[in-house]
Amino acid sequence: MTRTNLAPNKAAITAIGSYVPDEVLTNQDLEQMVETNDEWIQSRTGIRERRIAKSPSHSTGYMAIKAAENLCAKNNIDPKTIDLVLVATITPDYQVSSTAPYVASQIGATNAFGYDISAACSGFLYGMTAAAAYITSGQYQRVLLIGADKMSSIVDYTDRATCIIFGDGAGAVLFEPSINTFGFESAQHGSNGIGRDYLNIHDGGSLHPINDTTFAEKRHLVQQEGRTVFKYAVKHMSEASQKVLTKHALSHEDINYVIAHQANKRILDATAHQLGIAKEKVLTNIEHYGNTTAATLPLVLSDFEKKFKTGDKLLFTAFGGGFTWGAAYLTWNYDYKK
Repeated sequence: MTRTNLAPNKAAITAIGSYVPDEVLTNQDLEQMVETNDEWIQSRTGIRERRIAKSPSHSTGYMAIKAAENLCAKNNIDPKTIDLVLVATITPDYQVSSTAPYVASQIGATNAFGYDISAACSGFLYGMTAAAAYITSGQYQRVLLIGADKMSSIVDYTDRATCIIFGDGAGAVLFEPSINTFGFESAQHGSNGIGRDYLNIHDGGSLHPINDTTFAEKRHLVQQEGRTVFKYAVKHMSEASQKVLTKHALSHEDINYVIAHQANKRILDATAHQLGIAKEKVLTNIEHYGNTTAATLPLVLSDFEKKFKTGDKLLFTAFGGGFTWGAAYLTWNYDYKK
């Protein structure tokens, strides 16, 4: 018996959607809350404002649903044709019940199953690899990947080191088999468990359940050691990115755009410098949204969708708590025609 080796389907992003809350929290607003000022925040982070989901009912799940509905409406996608819903988040609606199945049910994706991905700011990047693998294997035809986080629910607004950084939002992409030669090419991922000592929520898990004392000390809210995180982020984002470039025999000049996690403008600049990539190729919207954790990458894609052309070479990179990090190379599949 002769076996014919057929090339696997290449997975491609075919649709994008997004959602950010209406409420804006500016640097001037933060000046009234903690000892800081607009000039200091912008010079160190590049952030001018961020969106905050103030309504208690506007959860991560709510924002994920809105982003998914936006994607389906813009692209005439019938939710019943979606096979799988992945939600990358560290702020799920509930600690036990995954957010993704709820999102699938609420948008009418009645033929899909779903699960959450928890890798902090690297969650969406990891999700891209998972979504692409499902498509490439031929197991599924449509995978909806959402990055969503309500960071305002875990931020201490008396801590000026963290409250200036984070915002709320959601972004979604649809992966399908490519109809041309373009799509998801490959990825490089890494992790190091030392990271939980420098970027974490200390209490609320099985190791340190919340009690009255730790709640009063706000140890159920996010904490980070900024200098250490900065050092690890630049090192691992640039190294992972370089490995991807080397694998595909690409130089920094070959890349059209860098889609990087929007953690801090200085991290973005330092990573671009390490790679020798011109700053203008690094797309940024951190000034408007801050760090929305798992939502940063799809929000950049949404804001700059009109800019991409078929065949554009995109380099993705992210770094998150854990520590987790990675990079991915994707060739763009379509021209914007909306």
